[in-house]
Amino acid sequence: MSLESLDLNLLVALNALLEERNVTRAGERIGLSQPATSAALSRLRRHFGEELLVRRGNNYELTPLAASLRTRSAAAYRILDDLFASRIEFDPETEEREFTVMSSDYAAAVLGGRLARELSTQAPGVRLRFTNVDTPVVEKPEIGLAGVDGLLIPHGVIRDMPSIDLYDDSWLCMVCADHPDIGDEITLDDLARLPWAVYQRPYDAPVARQIAMLGLEPRVEVSVHNFGLLADFVEGTGRVALIQGRLAERLKGRAQVRFLPCPFDAVPVKEALWWHPVHDLDPAHVWFRETAARIAAQLPVL
Repeated sequence: MSLESLDLNLLVALNALLEERNVTRAGERIGLSQPATSAALSRLRRHFGEELLVRRGNNYELTPLAASLRTRSAAAYRILDDLFASRIEFDPETEEREFTVMSSDYAAAVLGGRLARELSTQAPGVRLRFTNVDTPVVEKPEIGLAGVDGLLIPHGVIRDMPSIDLYDDSWLCMVCADHPDIGDEITLDDLARLPWAVYQRPYDAPVARQIAMLGLEPRVEVSVHNFGLLADFVEGTGRVALIQGRLAERLKGRAQVRFLPCPFDAVPVKEALWWHPVHDLDPAHVWFRETAARIAAQLPVL
């Protein structure tokens, strides 16, 4: 079926239905009555030859096909929304715009606050929204990145997408302040025998792959979804964790932990902002990423 024969209003309905999983709420979101939204769902069901939403008690659940469509639907909706909102120029002092950035808590902590302060000064009508990095975006950035303005993640995770380098960082080993077995340095043998606290999404930390290549298999006792939480699970224990140097600077004085050089040549962190090529020539996006790079350049040198 050709694109010319489709009613693109169905994309608006599809995106709302897949996100809300409720006909009434989806209709309210896009300004349609319940009967009109139900009619749109019927047309979508005929098009895909699938129920898409199935009732389970008082709720609706997505079918496997609908679940697979959700990320692509959001990306397509975002592309069309940006397309028809495009302007020849972008004036940060007068324009209203929301920029959505996927990021780990680490990158948001290091850069996010500085960037938000700059935007509030330069562009009072601009909003900044940080969301967690999810696996589909990393696995299929050509789809997932179309639905957001950018992804803050180090080099070595995704490729073949445009990016701009932001800042460098290093890795440190973190142990509790009064660890009885660790003095002024830590060894590879220590890393092999000590229990670990780790960040549970290894694709945000390429150094984890390096540890495996060294033949080390960390004995993981605690796994967390937030780099900033690692100090809480190291303090007062015999555990060890790897943490970025810039985040370590922020944690000094907040937790009873120590930071030691890694006993191996840890691959450095080269943080970058990645985006989908659809944003390449968007004046607002150009301004946003240039602003992010300028703010990152002002970070202190470690």
